Amino acid sequence: MLKLITKTQAAWASRDRGATAVEYGLMVALIAAAIVVLVGAFGTELADLFGDTCNTIDTDGSSGVAGC
Repeated sequence: MLKLITKTQAAWASRDRGATAVEYGLMVALIAAAIVVLVGAFGTELADLFGDTCNTIDTDGSSGVAGC
């Protein structure tokens, strides 16, 4: 019985078929969750930063583009 368990464990350990679609799906889900958390945490700060930059460019008059 011990030989059967050892053989089964060796066969299971040698199975290396690469990542499956489920694993890729989990990675995509984790990345998406991280993006949602980061945008939620820093979204308003980034919007203010880009808004200030846009206002500075418009005030300068050098942008040539109406409404950043």
